Amino acid sequence: MAITVETAHQADAELVEAFVRLTPQLSKSSPPPDAEQLAEMVASPCTELLIARDDTGSIVGSLTLVLFRIPTGLRAWIEDVVVDGDARGQGVGEALNQRAIELAAARGARSVDLTSRPSREAANRLYRRLGFEPRETNVYRFTGGS
Repeated sequence: MAITVETAHQADAELVEAFVRLTPQLSKSSPPPDAEQLAEMVASPCTELLIARDDTGSIVGSLTLVLFRIPTGLRAWIEDVVVDGDARGQGVGEALNQRAIELAAARGARSVDLTSRPSREAANRLYRRLGFEPRETNVYRFTGGS
């Protein structure tokens, strides 16, 4: 399968439909973004919404590259990588991540961070193969509840 990766430039019906299909494969608890939310992501200077297409032109995966400036430099973070179940194991995730790494470097980020649950064994193998290394850090989350 030939994979092409592009940056989404508009939140059209095709993109909305793709996220209706892909989001449940990423998260069981989060609803898919609607057209307005996708438009906000596409328009933001801090995000690159990458989509992967197969050789028929269908959207088979996505990745969000987040870039933001802090006092110590430009940070790049990969979030919400999802590959359609039928396309897994065919290089989609690798193509999305490689493009994100290229874009981050072109924008001036010195490093790219991501997180991945240990249970996502194939994804973790891919990240290591691409050169990502585990960091000795704690990840904390505040949800506002007690």
